[in-house]
Amino acid sequence: MKNLKKISAFILSLALSAVVTGCGTATTTETETSAADAAADTSAAESAAADDTATEDTVAAEDGTSDGLEKLVVGATSTPHGEILEQVRDDLAAAGYDLEVVIFDDYVLPNTSLNEGSLDANYFQHTPYLNSFNEANGTDLVAAASIHYEPFGLYGNGVESVAETPDGATIIIPADDSNETRALLLLEQEGLITLPEGANAADGVTTLDIVDNKGYNIITVQADTVAAQFGNSDEGSLAVINGNYALAAGLSISDAIASEDASGDAAQTYANIVAVRKGDENSPKTTALVNALKTDKVKQYIEDTYNGAVVAIF
Repeated sequence: MKNLKKISAFILSLALSAVVTGCGTATTTETETSAADAAADTSAAESAAADDTATEDTVAAEDGTSDGLEKLVVGATSTPHGEILEQVRDDLAAAGYDLEVVIFDDYVLPNTSLNEGSLDANYFQHTPYLNSFNEANGTDLVAAASIHYEPFGLYGNGVESVAETPDGATIIIPADDSNETRALLLLEQEGLITLPEGANAADGVTTLDIVDNKGYNIITVQADTVAAQFGNSDEGSLAVINGNYALAAGLSISDAIASEDASGDAAQTYANIVAVRKGDENSPKTTALVNALKTDKVKQYIEDTYNGAVVAIF
């Protein structure tokens, strides 16, 4: 009888334990379920917010805007054009434009890209080169404004003056039409060659027009390689280098043994311009860009930064 009571008590104890354990499990499950539901709600809210942001970003990208600003894409060579453009980024933002500067290291792609429409404008060239490019490529790009002038420099490798140029010296010059003309006019200015009477920038000249090369070896190479080839040239060689490529190569106009006469018409003829597609000369984008560049702030920056290698012309 005692054993029977003990067994009954044991069974009752097990039953009560099962009930208590079961209640504990139910409580834990309900808590975890509530937390999971809350987490799911939070995740859904975050996902919705992310979707909204992504949608806004997509719309902004499709509209070509950033923070409500209209995109303005300008092609340039890095020095000095890209550097000058960076000085007007905030001014253009204040005028409602987000400036994107696309850097090129040659003289062809900036015009090709402008003509094809991936650029709104470019800033790297002068009008004679632009005219030459249009004629050669059937494009219709135009100048919107003149910004600065870069005097061409004649540099000597171990040559301290034009008078010290050794007999038979090699003189490296850029090969493209307008810059070849400009280089040859500088060589004539310094008495190193003789050109036909009346030779001028508008009509252009090439090495084939040289009347007397005074025994010098005049060679033409791609404009963006002149500085590098000059750097690897033999002592006694000379080179005529575009202002921006000279700057990029670490050369100063003060290092040149001669430069273009800044008081002549070269400053106007070879002024670096903002170029656009024909018909866009007075568009809101072009007007904003030109107005931002033609300021006293930019003029002072040019003067302080380039020490005569770049001269504002507005």
